[in-house]
Amino acid sequence: MGMATDYICEAGTTIIGRKGNINSPIYSETRFWNVDTAFGLTAKACLDSRFLYYFCLLYDFGALNRGTTIPSLVKSELLNISIPLPPLPEQQRIVAILDEAFAGIATARANAEQNRQNARTLFESHLQSVFSLRGDGWVEKTLDEAVDNRCSLSYGIVQPGEDQPDGLPIVRPTDLGIKTIELDGLKRIDPSLADSYRRTTLRGGDLLLCVRGSTGVISIASDALAGGNVTRGIVPIHFDDTLVNQNFGYYLMRSEPVQQQIREKTYGAALMQINIRDLRNLILPIPPRAAQAELADRFESMLEETRRLEALYQRKLEALDELKQSLLHQAFSGAL
Repeated sequence: MGMATDYICEAGTTIIGRKGNINSPIYSETRFWNVDTAFGLTAKACLDSRFLYYFCLLYDFGALNRGTTIPSLVKSELLNISIPLPPLPEQQRIVAILDEAFAGIATARANAEQNRQNARTLFESHLQSVFSLRGDGWVEKTLDEAVDNRCSLSYGIVQPGEDQPDGLPIVRPTDLGIKTIELDGLKRIDPSLADSYRRTTLRGGDLLLCVRGSTGVISIASDALAGGNVTRGIVPIHFDDTLVNQNFGYYLMRSEPVQQQIREKTYGAALMQINIRDLRNLILPIPPRAAQAELADRFESMLEETRRLEALYQRKLEALDELKQSLLHQAFSGAL
């Protein structure tokens, strides 16, 4: 193989990252202008260009990494890689098999990804339909009116300091994204740093709303987090139980009417956030208290089914990726 001697690379060039992402080769179908963060590998007459590409897909360029903080490759080492080189007709036969197989895998992968997205969309559509159609007995309250008298709707710890083994567990915005937050993996800090933030001490079962960065993301603090705390980017929420069932409150805060308000009130450029005043004035559409537990159970059942389907399609995606690697190993070991 060779390397393009100028910045213009012809169609059929395999692109390898020189810095950063060094293990994701790309095959260019068109002529392009290369940049200094990538190498363009061209096949000589004895080497089929796509045979080179498939070899690069299999090869672990991480083994040639010479970077410290940023992965990087050295040109001389890249050009010294040995490629198994059967006769050109045999290369073309292997390429034809891999092209057909990879096209089929790409279609199957796209279908699995779409099915995974459809499962999520179905749940969200059902959730939104309930809050859009509503019914008799629904009322509107501000978030400030809907929480109990112990819930201050306050920001958490501004400067949590360094990790301290066996210290006080805290939840950060980066911990959110899953439904229930457990103790495992949480940062722990000097308990004295939370002395000025007793208003955000967790009780267990708190709703944790992200108010900085990915505003609107919400999770639930498990009972094991009672006594812990949160950082500046999270506001704990505990509803007045006579008005809002706490389990239902999770889905209420995820509903589109509430999320839309959060999006509209979010501001900032480098760091998106919503201020406490706007948060307290969010308007919540609330069904009759007697119906909330049943609605929460229905939403939970649908969410569990969504998770099951998403996990199923994720396993399919992983199996398809493994199949690609298996085919590549066969191709370059003479077994294809």
